[in-house]
Amino acid sequence: MTKYTEIYGVDISKDVFDVMDSKGAYSQYPNGPKGFGQLSKKLPKGSLVVMEATGYYHYRLAQYLYGKGHCVSVLNPLSVKRFIQMKLSKVKTDKSDARAICEYACTNEVPLYTAKDRDQAECLQLLRLMDTYLKHSTAIKNKIHGERTLGMPSKTVFRSLKRSLSSLRKEIGTLEERLMELVKEEHQGQLTLLKSIPGMGSKTATVLLVLTDGFKKFENAGQLCCYAGITPTIRESGSSVRGRSRISKVGNKKLRNLLFLCAFSACKHNRACREIYERITAKGKSKKLALIAVSNKLLKQSFAIATSGLPYDEKYVSRLS
Repeated sequence: MTKYTEIYGVDISKDVFDVMDSKGAYSQYPNGPKGFGQLSKKLPKGSLVVMEATGYYHYRLAQYLYGKGHCVSVLNPLSVKRFIQMKLSKVKTDKSDARAICEYACTNEVPLYTAKDRDQAECLQLLRLMDTYLKHSTAIKNKIHGERTLGMPSKTVFRSLKRSLSSLRKEIGTLEERLMELVKEEHQGQLTLLKSIPGMGSKTATVLLVLTDGFKKFENAGQLCCYAGITPTIRESGSSVRGRSRISKVGNKKLRNLLFLCAFSACKHNRACREIYERITAKGKSKKLALIAVSNKLLKQSFAIATSGLPYDEKYVSRLS
């Protein structure tokens, strides 16, 4: 990694962030505009700042440094965790984590961060809040079912749960409307193309466009499948280890679950997906494995159609995907 004048590893927490450069110099800053400015002034031209994706905490710093013209990389925390485990490190502190992030960037090629615009950032916020509300609504529905099984549920408790569930559904509907509005403004053409795929629902198409930022994040369908975590992992070693192949699951769980649900409809209405499903089940493989393969096919079709600008055509879709 000699193309950068200096590499800085950053470990971020709620109140502060720790910084370690490739020369071993350590510093700590408050996690806020003041600390962001202090780090920005310290960074030499042509340097790279590397941090882990830590929910809300990393986002502001990455956006700030990117806006100031600095090179920034945001890593998957699992990559750094495996790197630390590989080194058999016995120390776990914020300082040691910053050092590990810096060392990882010095020995591995890391992707550069591209700042999200305001609409894209709002779409991601809407998705996260919708997920939170959906989990709450599921918990309330389970609670209502539990109260009913008592035989004599409290009317006050029952009505309160009903009001809460109704309120959550209303909020989810409002968020979905706003999300659809933003997606249509930015990706109306691609949304229409994706919805032309048999088995691809409006909700899945919308989420796919938001999470991939209109497929700008990926160069090919293989990268997209890895992002969703539906690529197979092979477990074989020597002559004794012959483990079952499984999907990696190291990816976006929400997208993976939505695709799996779409696979049921795709098996009925999407010829290419139906052929894959029938071919796999005919070999005696499980239906679940066949549905995963269908999910993979759906994602490849989505990438091909959205990036080519051509609507779904049963005669030519095999060439696209």
